[in-house]
Amino acid sequence: MAAPVLNKIEYIILLVTAFAAQSKISEAQAYRYLSRYGALALCEKHYGIMHTLSLAENVQTLQEYCQRKGGTL
Repeated sequence: MAAPVLNKIEYIILLVTAFAAQSKISEAQAYRYLSRYGALALCEKHYGIMHTLSLAENVQTLQEYCQRKGGTL
């Protein structure tokens, strides 16, 4: 795999892990939740910008995005 693809994958894994820790759920639950509400697709689409922002800011953004889409965490 090319380095940019690996960087994107690693960053999305980092976001899922941080989201799980903040929400006090397992990483598998966080992955399913973020996937269900389209947040992982958002990360994929906007990786170029997101990876330049703070991790805390991105986790907050993902939480707010999911809540707007009907999520309850």
